[in-house]
Amino acid sequence: MDDTTLAAAFPAATEAQWRALVDGVLKGADFEKRLVRRTPDGIKVAPLYPPAEAAPQPGRAEPGRWRVSQRVDHPDPAEANALALTDLDGGADALTLVMAGSPAARGFGLPGPQALDAALSGVMLPLIGLRLDAGAVGPDAARALLALATSRGDDLAALDIDLGLDPVAIEAATGAAPSWPALPEILRDLDAAGFAGRAFLADARPFHEAGAGEALELAALLSGALATLRALEAGGYTLERARDALAFLLVADSDEFLTVAKTRALRRLWARVEEACGLAPAPIRLHAETAWRSTTRRDPWVNLLRATTAAFSAGLGGADAITVLPFTAALGLPDAFARRCARNTQHVLLDEANLWRVADPAAGAGGFETLTEALCTEAWAQFQAIERDGGIGASLRSGALATRLAGLRKTRDADLATRRQPITGTSEFPDLHEAPVAVLAPAPAAGPVPEGALPSRRLAEPYEALRDASDAALARTGRRPRVFLANLGPLSAFNTRATFARNAFEAGGIEAVTNEGFADHAAMAEAFRQSGTRVACLCSSDAIYTEQAVAAAEALRAAGAATLYLAGKPGELEAALRAAGVAHDLHAGCDLVKLLAQAQEAA
Repeated sequence: MDDTTLAAAFPAATEAQWRALVDGVLKGADFEKRLVRRTPDGIKVAPLYPPAEAAPQPGRAEPGRWRVSQRVDHPDPAEANALALTDLDGGADALTLVMAGSPAARGFGLPGPQALDAALSGVMLPLIGLRLDAGAVGPDAARALLALATSRGDDLAALDIDLGLDPVAIEAATGAAPSWPALPEILRDLDAAGFAGRAFLADARPFHEAGAGEALELAALLSGALATLRALEAGGYTLERARDALAFLLVADSDEFLTVAKTRALRRLWARVEEACGLAPAPIRLHAETAWRSTTRRDPWVNLLRATTAAFSAGLGGADAITVLPFTAALGLPDAFARRCARNTQHVLLDEANLWRVADPAAGAGGFETLTEALCTEAWAQFQAIERDGGIGASLRSGALATRLAGLRKTRDADLATRRQPITGTSEFPDLHEAPVAVLAPAPAAGPVPEGALPSRRLAEPYEALRDASDAALARTGRRPRVFLANLGPLSAFNTRATFARNAFEAGGIEAVTNEGFADHAAMAEAFRQSGTRVACLCSSDAIYTEQAVAAAEALRAAGAATLYLAGKPGELEAALRAAGVAHDLHAGCDLVKLLAQAQEAA
């Protein structure tokens, strides 16, 4: 039976009908506040979109597989080589060579350009893709890599190599421009050596890690790419040659819709830049790397899900090569198992989901098309603002870009603290008894942010700091900070709020002492004394709070409770509860980071 003929027999549902049903569920609540969210850049994300016309997607080659790229960042070149060969044997077809000192090295990385020979021993360069991530030693690493390829007899013009030179990204991450020769001089040396790949990179990672929303990330990327074009043109290169020497790197985040839209938007935005330069748009080389900002140290297994969503979205959006950060990257140097998970994430998407078989799978989908166009509009406006600052370099040095990023971080920090933006396994559903995972070496402590540099921050850090303090207390005293859950009434009355309170307190490393509930305040007070803690939280329904909360609070205070919390909002009982000693309210939307820090001190 033809399903489309059957569907035609029924009247098409309309948006008005859907909206009427939704309004019935909302019962007078504000539709915009409940169901429409805004990105950090202020772009609306609606719950429903109509179909859209498939807009042309410039700068996209024919449909095909993206490259599965694995980081090579072990400080021992021989160990790095063994891991890289395992990755290639396991199906990776590209490597990202990370040098020590690169902002992306996170305290690890190959010890220098001289390590490339050993790290690439047995690696057949003509069969794979390579991207250098060398930071300030980029030109030296580029020369060493090309010299190695030449010594092996490889045709430099035929190799798939991105040298990754990006002075803007280095300045953004370190606060200082690298001491390199002028970009035209670097390119002339590479041309003379016979290199025909992409020497330069427009890298979005420093801006993303500093808190940029999707539009500002795109804007900074465009301005950095344009700065490279201008420098090469000033050095005597045509814009066409300059354009062909440039690649792009976007961050793939765990927000599927925005990552797909951002990846698609970059191609449209760059085509607009090309047209403004008098160039016919040409396919670009677009790398994607999963977001360092989204990785967590607590319950790191959830990073597998975040990375899967990010890689899926980057592939759907049209990335040419994807690097998935191993799920233990925030904890230290990933071992072979974590690396295997990183590459297999992509193999499932490529070989089981077959995402690569369509050039632009999101074309014509109303949500993706609308968000892509909205990002193009907002990113172009922010790009123009950066250019009015004098370009990306001037905007970094004047602090104008840092000020914009600080405003975005402040908003996001508030969303994280209130769990409007939850982090699974960290701020939601934490596990105080999680088993440790293996790494080859623990991550070194992060140093202070260099003067003039943009900060690199992971979203989970405020909660992780609280968990670290709890671990330190456990090591020092033999137990964690604790809170007694004063569960009032039957299970049906207190269970929802007790579960909520337990999860909330454990997000800060505060162990919840739970129980089956108390009908008698004297028994509750005695159980509190036996718990050995100084902090308690009342948990029950509003109805039981009305009857018992004040008396229960007084009983707990008499039993020695120094700090009392209420799970929920006090409503009309607020004055009476405050008088009884309930100083803090734990509810959805409260500043949980602040509350947990106070609770740790009290406990």
